[in-house]
Amino acid sequence: MTSQHVWVSFFGLRTAKKDGKRGRQEKVKDKPPRPRRPLMTKPVDDVYLTWLYRRPSYQLEQAVGMLKKFQQLDFTHPKQFVYINVFLDMALQKKKKVDPFSGSVTLPHRFTDDVNKVLVFTENEQEAEVAREHGAAIVGGVELIKWILEDEIQADFYVAVPAIIPKLIPLRGKLKRKYPSTRRNSLGSDIPKMLQFFRECHEYTVEDENIIKTRIARLDMPTEHIMANLKTVIHDICTFKPSNYDPIVRKLVIRSSTSEGLLLNLDGILPQVDKVEEKEEENAVDEDQEKPIQESVST
Repeated sequence: MTSQHVWVSFFGLRTAKKDGKRGRQEKVKDKPPRPRRPLMTKPVDDVYLTWLYRRPSYQLEQAVGMLKKFQQLDFTHPKQFVYINVFLDMALQKKKKVDPFSGSVTLPHRFTDDVNKVLVFTENEQEAEVAREHGAAIVGGVELIKWILEDEIQADFYVAVPAIIPKLIPLRGKLKRKYPSTRRNSLGSDIPKMLQFFRECHEYTVEDENIIKTRIARLDMPTEHIMANLKTVIHDICTFKPSNYDPIVRKLVIRSSTSEGLLLNLDGILPQVDKVEEKEEENAVDEDQEKPIQESVST
């Protein structure tokens, strides 16, 4: 057999193998995907495959009780922090969505003695004295701008009186969300009130576009206090999305420093807005029904 015949035979064999592979691939593609087995709700046995079952969700009071029980069984630190992971639905109409945000809220039950460092912008000597008396860490005017831009001065929060705000524009890009504004209650004339709030407030921030991870309490606090702090944070988060859209909170997980995360049932945690909206709609319908009657009487 000549070398030419060997080459033709080898080439033909390779072509046949390729055709065979292509045929098998086409058969695999034509084969319909196997239907996914629906997840089961509750395991019967003590030992089971977790990925075959839906993740259980718990009522808030029950979950806090479980965290306290975990701590006792594991002999971990009783004063460890309690955290929540809040998964957000940032979608609005069409392709619009809520921009990532930061929020500050006063918790009903403080869980730390730490006080935030607040800087007050004012050029009025009387206001500066009031700010110092009420616990401002730094007080000053436009002379602070240079030091802030160069990171020589830093604070947790920045508040200002209205008279100085036009001179602080160079800091807008540097301070970003912490730039004094009326929407964040950090711009105003009531310096004692602003200082009281920002020195003791709890801050949270959206991470990775749609997640908030923040601590809310210590595990040794009464269950009622932990629940109240959690609801306060969640209610504040809900203000960043109009109530006529789907709730901004779509999933909520609670955990302690040493425990696994427990998925929470959102019933009773999210603010109640449906009933209010229904009443408003009913009132609007009643008004529409009354209008023709009034018009006919007047004519």
